[in-house]
Amino acid sequence: MNPDTLYPSNYDHHTVYLKNVVKSPFIEIGDYTILHDFLHDPLDFEKTSVLYHYPHVNHDRLKIGKFCSVAAGAKFIFNAANHTLNSLSSYPFPVMHDEWPVPDMKVADAWDNHGDIVIGHDVWIGFEAIILAGVTVGDGAIIGARALVTKDVPPYTIVGGMPAKPIRKRFDDATIKRLLELQWWNWPAEKIRRAIPAIQAGKLEELES
Repeated sequence: MNPDTLYPSNYDHHTVYLKNVVKSPFIEIGDYTILHDFLHDPLDFEKTSVLYHYPHVNHDRLKIGKFCSVAAGAKFIFNAANHTLNSLSSYPFPVMHDEWPVPDMKVADAWDNHGDIVIGHDVWIGFEAIILAGVTVGDGAIIGARALVTKDVPPYTIVGGMPAKPIRKRFDDATIKRLLELQWWNWPAEKIRRAIPAIQAGKLEELES
């Protein structure tokens, strides 16, 4: 139960605690969130999974909560991938400012800025899923394999497809409300350890007692 170690398992170096991999101050990862990547070295997460991210220009951030599970090939695509729709052309003239010098033109004028990517707690992001800039994924949500997430995902909702659409809620509304109020992911580690049997068995009443 040490979130500051790199590998949760000594026998699986495809899986890492993600917060101990990232170096950018514009990427925030919660305790115990894991990345399992057999396609790439998981230590290269920022290079292979966080794409078109130029925070020193855009000031956009990736925020992922605690106890999330990120599968191999998942991608977080940021604002610089968005050629602006306000222009009459989709060509990124401001990026090519050396070739096309125009007074007062800024590099960030080449794209539309939709904001941060924010992932809640206890979220499962499936194999090769793609999440676009400006999206917020609620606590307890599940993103299906190869889903393309273009819109916010409510808490404890399963989404899939291209573009991703809700498939179903994981629990009824009353249960979701209780889980969001409980926030077990913020408990001390030892309390969570003792609660694992109840969590795994779906015994919410035991967690609330």
